[in-house]
Amino acid sequence: MDSGDNVPVETGDRRLWQLYVRDVLRPEKASARPSRRALVTDATLAIALTAAAVVAAGLFPGGDPFLIAQPQLIEPLRLRSLPPALPSLPLLPPLPGAGLPGQAEPAMYEAVLVGLTASPLAARRRFPLVTFWAVLAAALLTSDVATWVTVLTCAIAAYGVIAYGRDRPVAVASLALAAVLAGAAFESVAPGLPSWLGPFVVLLSAGVLAGFVRFWPQRQADLRRAQEEATRRAVEEERSRIAGELHDVVTHNVSVMLIQAGAARKVMDVAPQEAKQALLAVEAGGRAAMAELRHVMGLLAGPDGEHPGDPADGLEPQPGLDRLDTLVERVRGAGMAVHVTTSLPSGPLPAGIDLAAYRVVQEALTNTIKHAAGATVSVAIECAGDWLEIEVTDTGATRKARKVLPRSGRGLIGLRERLAVYGGTLDAGPRPGGGYRIKARLPWTPA
Repeated sequence: MDSGDNVPVETGDRRLWQLYVRDVLRPEKASARPSRRALVTDATLAIALTAAAVVAAGLFPGGDPFLIAQPQLIEPLRLRSLPPALPSLPLLPPLPGAGLPGQAEPAMYEAVLVGLTASPLAARRRFPLVTFWAVLAAALLTSDVATWVTVLTCAIAAYGVIAYGRDRPVAVASLALAAVLAGAAFESVAPGLPSWLGPFVVLLSAGVLAGFVRFWPQRQADLRRAQEEATRRAVEEERSRIAGELHDVVTHNVSVMLIQAGAARKVMDVAPQEAKQALLAVEAGGRAAMAELRHVMGLLAGPDGEHPGDPADGLEPQPGLDRLDTLVERVRGAGMAVHVTTSLPSGPLPAGIDLAAYRVVQEALTNTIKHAAGATVSVAIECAGDWLEIEVTDTGATRKARKVLPRSGRGLIGLRERLAVYGGTLDAGPRPGGGYRIKARLPWTPA
């Protein structure tokens, strides 16, 4: 099987922005209650901005740097404030705390409304949507005395409705509607932009910033979790591949060794020469198992670019159909009759196909040894069109099978997975006339 390389995770900017927009528009569960420290901070911010809003609107009604009304709207107010006897005096900004002669103080309700543009911010974490609309309503009602403090409080409220809102679609819709209303109401606001664009840009920018601050780290965390999950799956697949390789190597060789060791024990006293041959077969099987285990371990520990089977690395070559005769002889040595027929074009098989075909025969013979004692096995390997076909059948047990190894349940499962990597198939099941049949098909076009 192919090694389990890490599954790539798409992290391009375009994909991130798509996920970001999707998260913004998806409702979520209620967030945790804000901490006491956060509530105190919000209350302090609300008090400070309320005082700043009232002072900016009440003490500096004309030419102060806080006021952002259009000059053409301020000019009539200045002309009305000048004494009739001094029409040619230059206009001077009033001192803090002192109004111009003849100017009336703002009405109390105006001061209250101006204060409401900032005071609701104390609840911006617990009730972000209500806070946002309360601030915006007060700002719209006091648009004629709007200051930069008003724009700032609206921006903070817009940030809060996205950052702390529980219903994202409603929050986004509210922000869009508020931006349109603010752009229409604050026609006299022109901080270097078209008259309607200032509040529109401020509110939308605050919302986008809030969404970015809130959801971008969350998206990055999701991507990290996805990467970790992909890595975990790759590790599991690699472990499964290693387990399959070890199963193929150990189960077959150990099964044959146990059969031969048991036979040697039974005939040791009456036929010492046969017992000796059986023990030699056990030794050969052990050597073969160790060679294949070294090969598997070398694949796991070897550096990149190492070619298993090279004389320089000291590893046995990866098994293939060229070692089929050795495999069959080892099974015959365990007392099982095996007949093999092959019909293959000349030329080597691809390495992966060659190994998979070998493992099919090995697994089928191992299962026969374990579960069909005394059976006769037939192995047929041929090329049919664009497919390499391997069929292994047995005649069924003729005597009670000795329990060699407990069932692992992964032999045929691992074999089917191995073949699926190359687009192959595996059929296994009892034969109508008795015995068992395993047939594998692997795509292969001879050169």
